[in-house]
Formats: sequence, structure tokens, C-alpha cells
Amino acid sequence: MDTQSSDPMKGIFLKVASVVIFLCMSALIKAAGKDLPAGQITFLRSAFAMVPILVFLGMHGQLRDAFRTNDIFGHLKRGFIGILSMGFGFYGLIHLPLPESIALGYALPLVTVVVAAVFLKEKVGIYRWSGVLVGLLGVAIISWPRLTLFRTGGIGSSEAMGVLAMLAFAVLGSFAMVLVRKLVQTERTPTIVLYFSLFASIFSLGTLPFGWIALSWQSLGLMALAGFCGGIAQILLTSSYRYADVSTIAPFEYTSIVLGLIIGYFLFGDVPTGPMLIGTAVVVSAGIFVIFREHQLNLTRRAELRHKLPQG
Repeated sequence: MDTQSSDPMKGIFLKVASVVIFLCMSALIKAAGKDLPAGQITFLRSAFAMVPILVFLGMHGQLRDAFRTNDIFGHLKRGFIGILSMGFGFYGLIHLPLPESIALGYALPLVTVVVAAVFLKEKVGIYRWSGVLVGLLGVAIISWPRLTLFRTGGIGSSEAMGVLAMLAFAVLGSFAMVLVRKLVQTERTPTIVLYFSLFASIFSLGTLPFGWIALSWQSLGLMALAGFCGGIAQILLTSSYRYADVSTIAPFEYTSIVLGLIIGYFLFGDVPTGPMLIGTAVVVSAGIFVIFREHQLNLTRRAELRHKLPQG
């Protein structure tokens, strides 16, 4: 079993790396086609993710013991909630412009701070609470134009459902992140990632009777690459929770916005709207404030610790 240690900078680096690779996965899924059902996308992403995970286990000589677990029920809960979050996220991804789906996904780290404070008893001060509230205001600015399209029906209605799906993704995803934080206390990273992909594949396979479609070789290839990216990113993301609190690394989800805007514009012709840019600026500003506050607190804690240490 891996041990959990405190190394915030390493946790942040792993988080940022996972964000970049997850963004590549999102672009591949969006390129595979808008007609793919969310359940089918979830199954293919999860099934193909098993390949890099099994390779990772083999390279580290952990393949034989990978399925040994001390908390199978914890894996089951994380898998079920995680697959629901993933399904909602994929629905939003294919029904919204890429930059907008990314921006709305920023609700995930904001909600995670709240969930971590409530369920993990992580200490969150007034400054970070203020950052969360301001960030949620930014999410509301991004969401409102799409939600008002409920009144017009047609394409607008599907975009509004995409917004609601992304918000559901954020809420469910925050609970999944908290469950991962608990699992890393007793489980190894490869075991956590392997069981998630396994349960995600099983649960999403249950959507087969609800309208899966035949795939072209191109779409299948894109989904295979997306799955590989997802497996690699999942390993990095799970590892990040070993080295830092959820509320510390969650704001670094914001690093995806610049790359997302570039990919969305050049690959899909997605031009960001005014409300999207304003709302994203508000969310990112709130995230930067939270990060700066956390840095100050870490400096204070280190100073207090040095003061308490006996002087030789």
C-alpha cells in the first residue's frame, strides 16, 4: 500500500498534468461526433482507459496484486458516483462549445472546497469561502444565457440541458473527489484507478439498450485515444491527492482555460461569448485569490512550526 505524504507542490504538478491530458481527451471525444450517446462515450472511454492502466501496473510489477483491496465498497461508491458525473460531463461536452463546457466545469473545484470542508473536515477560512462564492457567481454568469434558451426550445433547449448537465457533473464530481481522498488513505493509486475504470465500464454498459450507435473506424480510433488519455490522466489525478488537500489542489483546474480556448477556436470554430469570458474571468480570479491565500497560510504554518521546534 502506498503511503500518503504532504508535498503540496508535487500534488499541484500532478493535478496540472492531469488537467492538460484530460483536456486532450475532451477534444478527442468532441471530434468523434456529436451524435454519440453519453453512455456509449462513457463505456468506450472507461474500457480503453484500462489499457494504459494495465501497462502502468505491469511496468511497476503490480499487476498481480492490483485487484487486492481493503475497501471494495468504497471503490463501488466512487465508481457509481464517478460514472454518473462522467456521463453528465460528456453530455455537456458534446452539446456545448468546448470553452464553455470547460468554464462550466470550473464549478467542480469550487463545489469540492465546500464538500471537503463538510465531509472531510478540512479547514476552510473566510477568505476561501469568499473565493468560492465569487467563483460561483462567475459560473452563474456563464450559465444564464444558455439557461434562458429554455424558453425558445429547439437547439437552445439542448444547450440549456448541456448547462444543467455540466452543473450536475460538478456536484457529483466533487463527491467523487472526496471519496478518492478517503480511498488513498488505504488503497494504492493503481488499484483505485483500475477499479474505477472497471466499475465505470460495467455501469455504463447498462446503457446499451438505450440507443448506442454504430461507429466509424475514425470515431472508434478517436475514442480509443480518448480512453488512453483518460487512463493516464486518472493515474496522475489520483496520485495528486496523496500529496495535498483537496481544497489546495482543486483550484488548479483553472489551468485548462487558455489551452481550451485555443483548441476550441482552431479545431471546432468555437468563439467565446461575452458572458462566457466575463464569467470565466470572475471564476479564475476567485481561484487565483484562493491559491494566493493558501500560499500565505502555508508560509504562516511553516513559520509557526519552525518557532515551535527546539533550538539546538
